[in-house]
Amino acid sequence: MTNNRHEKLGLSDESVLEMYETMLLARKIDERMWLLNRAGKIPFVISCQGQEAAQVGAAFALDRKKDIIAPYYRDMGMVIAFGMTAKDLMLSGFAKAEDPNSGGRQMPGHFGQRKNRILTQSSPVTTQVAHAVGAALAGRMKGENIVALTTFGEGSSNQGDFHESANFAGVHKLPVIFMCENNKYAISVPVKKQLACENVSDRAQGYGMFGKTVDGNDPLAVYEAVKEAADRARKGEGPALIETVSYRLTPHSSDDDDRTYRTREEVEEAKKTDGLITFAAYLKDVGILTDEKEKELNDKIAAIVDEATDYAENAEYAEPESALKYVYEE
Repeated sequence: MTNNRHEKLGLSDESVLEMYETMLLARKIDERMWLLNRAGKIPFVISCQGQEAAQVGAAFALDRKKDIIAPYYRDMGMVIAFGMTAKDLMLSGFAKAEDPNSGGRQMPGHFGQRKNRILTQSSPVTTQVAHAVGAALAGRMKGENIVALTTFGEGSSNQGDFHESANFAGVHKLPVIFMCENNKYAISVPVKKQLACENVSDRAQGYGMFGKTVDGNDPLAVYEAVKEAADRARKGEGPALIETVSYRLTPHSSDDDDRTYRTREEVEEAKKTDGLITFAAYLKDVGILTDEKEKELNDKIAAIVDEATDYAENAEYAEPESALKYVYEE
């Protein structure tokens, strides 16, 4: 059928099925981590649920062999698309020595993997934004035609780090994409108490950059916007601010009780537009995802998650003495 939206964007049937599989894997790892946390086996979860469509759509719009990402703590879908495995993520959850992010030193969700060009992040929110701008500047100085993409929540768009980074990138026309994953809540603060402007992307104008707000539950809409931003950046047209609007389906973290600030009805209503459900419906409509294929994918992912969980649970912890490594010169 020529009405297929993905074909108009230049995406093959295989690519969109891979997008869906990546979203589903992120969701299933996340769900398993909540179970492990509630069973007292892992200390902390900060969730990607409800934001996988935006993360995966954006990742597929980049050159995953050379571009750089500076993700924030919810970006499990994005880091999987860039090459992190279920095993990598589970090792991080269990804080084991083999955790590629930090050797078990950082909280879960603090992604960083040099071989896959995932810049490491630190706990203070929004600091990754300046790092992405630095990576974009370094890429330009070295003559590499790369794009750096950084993600953050809408709460972060009010932090000084964001504004200073956006101003610097705008002045120097750097190839960096600022992607705000607006999930409606900065921990317990709803978006209406965070922003006076209608959209986060309205702020792009103040920094002389391209800005766009898209449906964060639609991976194809996000793909299209990020692809446009990346193409512009590679042509020397400067940075972009892309806002993806979705909803955080879980509490802020495993230590948060979201019943204190939002109703169950609001959360249930948001689940109806969950990107996993709506994208699966699209793929079924265009004949790419059959019931049989869906069952096959679910079984495959369940096996991957089980194997990753068992491996990470049985892996070794770091030696206590290793806590001093990377602190002083060896």
